[in-house]
Amino acid sequence: MTTPPLITDSHCHIDFPDFAEELPAVIARAMDAGVHRMVTICTKLKNVDQVKAISEAYAPVFWAAGTHPMSVAEEPMVTVEDLVALAQHPKFVAIGETGLDYHYTAESAEVQKHSLRLHIEAARQTQLPLIIHARGADEDMAQLLTEEYKIGAYPCVMHCFSSSRALAEAALALNCYLSMSGITAFPKSGELRDIFRDVPKDRILVETDSPYLAPPPHRGRRNEPAYTAKTAAIAAETFGMDYAAFAALTEANFERLFTKAVLPEGPK
Repeated sequence: MTTPPLITDSHCHIDFPDFAEELPAVIARAMDAGVHRMVTICTKLKNVDQVKAISEAYAPVFWAAGTHPMSVAEEPMVTVEDLVALAQHPKFVAIGETGLDYHYTAESAEVQKHSLRLHIEAARQTQLPLIIHARGADEDMAQLLTEEYKIGAYPCVMHCFSSSRALAEAALALNCYLSMSGITAFPKSGELRDIFRDVPKDRILVETDSPYLAPPPHRGRRNEPAYTAKTAAIAAETFGMDYAAFAALTEANFERLFTKAVLPEGPK
């Protein structure tokens, strides 16, 4: 049996109830598909212990934490100190996800902006990558990220990028990475694939955002980290690359940005 090329799911939510009954099997399927590393994202700080425990139980799993923009109105406001303290954990590799979501929660826009600025400061202090969620807020997002970058640089990834070309260009001007999700593989996402074709290849990551956004042929069902390979196959076609070359490219990009997400070396 041929061993598949190694690839990383840079953003998933395997602490969600969707996976509670079969998490070991989900991780095993990911490994079988060549997805040898996953970053699972805690979206509410009250769930930190659960997410941290998953990372401690499974060698391929790393974690990040922040307050999701759709939750900021109900959750206690995060502090920079809280995030910096979480970053001391050896498998904590990024800040977030944070950002702006005006599609569902435009009424909390100002609170979202305040929370995002706090997350940015934590990313500055730790030099861990900031994981950005952007939906329906392109202009404000570009402006805020640019303003904050002028105050002090911070590493960043636009997770599950499906926004405008203008936001892509603004993010790239700040040395951000852009992550391709299952949306990129949807048949009607031709415009998004066109945007990605113009992104420098050393700025591309791949993710599932599972349990959401399963790529074809699994669309409409629960997504899971193993399907990183399905999205990556479409992404490779988008760039005119073979799968192994694209997987190697995204591995190098991931390790350049997520500097703490180092897997233990196997036997020599």
